[in-house]
Amino acid sequence: MSEQIQNTTDGAGDGPQPEPIRFFGTTWVGHDGGYGPRRAAVAAGSLIAALAGCLVLRFAYQGLAVADIGGFVNMLVVVMFATCSAIAFRKTWEGFTRRPTGSVGEDSLRSLKAIGFVGVLLAYFFRSLAEAPGEKLHREEYETARGRYEKRRGARAGNPAARRQKGAKSKRR
Repeated sequence: MSEQIQNTTDGAGDGPQPEPIRFFGTTWVGHDGGYGPRRAAVAAGSLIAALAGCLVLRFAYQGLAVADIGGFVNMLVVVMFATCSAIAFRKTWEGFTRRPTGSVGEDSLRSLKAIGFVGVLLAYFFRSLAEAPGEKLHREEYETARGRYEKRRGARAGNPAARRQKGAKSKRR
């Protein structure tokens, strides 16, 4: 569960507050504040960035071809970028539905995702067609935290100082 969902006692609101999502803030909760246009912008932006990245990779490949490095190195570069992009896509997609667990954390995948940036951008594009990237995970965590808060709040009734301790006899006669 996220450490970002916290209980607040100030005047802003009681109970857990939603965790903001990159590019969306907390508009994902009620789908307000320009949520739809933001989703469209994230989808378009990530697709344009992925296409620009592919164009840059093409220029890099042409540079290797002009340098006449050799067929093996050219193939190795293509396979490396394709593999890193596929792994980055999968790990990014999984990050939208569940928190990372196990020994492989986000820090250890940072360089792989940097090399496979096209996969990360495509994951953002496809996910933003359906929802804000990570919205499902954040919504589940937020609703769970709200449910726990309501359950704790509902269990507290009346003045706790006026409650009798179990087994204690009443002072009234």
